[in-house]
Amino acid sequence: MKRIIPLLIFCFLLAGSGCANKAQSGAGIGALAGATIGALTFKNKASGAAIGAGIGALMGYIVGNEWDKYDEKQVSQTLEANQSGQTSSWTNPDTGKSYSAVPSPAYMKQGQVCRDVTITEDGGEQILAKACRDEDGVWRLQQ
Repeated sequence: MKRIIPLLIFCFLLAGSGCANKAQSGAGIGALAGATIGALTFKNKASGAAIGAGIGALMGYIVGNEWDKYDEKQVSQTLEANQSGQTSSWTNPDTGKSYSAVPSPAYMKQGQVCRDVTITEDGGEQILAKACRDEDGVWRLQQ
């Protein structure tokens, strides 16, 4: 059980981190919930917590990743179609959250076309992200 506690703390911090994306947050929350359920239902509390954390993290990641795909698609369309400074807005149908994105001028980085984009969530928190077009012409947000 002593080894599980640091894992749970890490998962909780990951889920609450402002820099985590929805898939990472979903994994963290899923791991925490799964570990709790596993510890309460298994005879061997440590094994139950570990198994529950693994299953919960996987399920949370899958759900969170699906939400991310919709938002990433909207950002990609904004980067492809919008002029610099032109705002795009959308509402994620799964989460109900509203977003807007404003792209900056394109530039070259290591042979790829890239753009910075300011993403605002529900009219509040602003995130400055970088995206580059890959070999297939798809815009990918950079970490």
